[in-house]
Amino acid sequence: MSHYIIRGGNRLVGALGIHGAKNAALPVLAAAAICGDSVIHNCPRLTDIGVAMKILRHLGCGARREGDTIVTTRGTGGDCRIPDGLMGAMRSSIVFLGGMVARHGCAELALPGGCELGARPIDLHLAALSRMGARITETGGRLVCSAPEGLRGARIDLSFPSVGATENTIIAAATARGETILTGAAREPEILDLIDFLQGCGAKILLELDGTIRINGVEQLHGTEHRVIPDRIAAGTYLCAAAITGGELLVKRVVPGHLASSLAVLSQAGCQVTAGSDWVRLAAPQRLSAFGTVKTMPYPGFPTDMQSVMMAAATVADGTTVFVENIFESRYRHVPELKKLGARIITEGRAAVVTGAERLTGAGLACTDLRGGAAVVLGALAAEGESTVTGLEHIDRGYDDLEGNLARLGADIIRIKE
Repeated sequence: MSHYIIRGGNRLVGALGIHGAKNAALPVLAAAAICGDSVIHNCPRLTDIGVAMKILRHLGCGARREGDTIVTTRGTGGDCRIPDGLMGAMRSSIVFLGGMVARHGCAELALPGGCELGARPIDLHLAALSRMGARITETGGRLVCSAPEGLRGARIDLSFPSVGATENTIIAAATARGETILTGAAREPEILDLIDFLQGCGAKILLELDGTIRINGVEQLHGTEHRVIPDRIAAGTYLCAAAITGGELLVKRVVPGHLASSLAVLSQAGCQVTAGSDWVRLAAPQRLSAFGTVKTMPYPGFPTDMQSVMMAAATVADGTTVFVENIFESRYRHVPELKKLGARIITEGRAAVVTGAERLTGAGLACTDLRGGAAVVLGALAAEGESTVTGLEHIDRGYDDLEGNLARLGADIIRIKE
């Protein structure tokens, strides 16, 4: 176990390159289970990525890292059962379900683990696979899916634009017999990155203007070379770190369009934001203004993964900001930790009302989940005095060298390894 010691009050200034997107790399690695040998660049060093590589190997594939590149091989054999320990280590492990059924004709796994964000039902995943011919039963807390005759194309209408269900359906349909027509799909940039990877492997996928995705299954997919898109949530986190400390930051190797909703909120708070083809520069005022009302929505709306770090910034803004969480019903677990610093936050159901405090004061803090952990760190950066932050296993799931990057920008933060 490790913890941070953070002495707040330093203004963050400088430039930072952004690593590849965790939420793009994971479904690409899941899809690699049904593809030929592939070379996947810009894969961040995260514990979730490490778990995904272990799952690939368990399924009979090869997976090795060379710097920020992961080389996968299709391999033969493997097991259609993922051990409980691997499933419990990563919430996103359910994204392997479609590829497992497509590869082995069966899948047996426990319900996924990861951050405790409340219910994250997988009924949409299962309904889609059922429409494609999979037989699904649940026994003793484990899911058993089988398709002894293979998957077949179908019309699938998602009642909610679930990112995971969209990814599972696309992966499963890529080698299913016939055409799959998917409506109500998620439109996140990470979905488009997955489609780009699969198309590079020979998949026949057409994205129509109204968001409908048509997939004509092919008998076999070959390998490809692919570069994962930049992590828009990591970029947004560092921009919020600059904003909460009154700093100036240039983030490089990003897609500014992917950050549009977050940049709009930071501009509302008084930050000067400029952007180029692959960079964003933010200059924060000495004290932020209130953000108004921030509602999380499916892309291109404000992302739920940015809610907690944006809330941290709002704790030192003049006036009152209202957050409405529309994606998860239990994503305010970071609030008690921010309140230890002196933040003034009231929650009621899906709403959180934040009234900016005159100052925050260092405290003993714990990371509650991945993005909530980042919010706690940001609060400590803005607080007077020293804070300790435990539970860094959450941080390591989604941020590659968070403490090193913040220190290079001027933060007084060290990691103590126990």
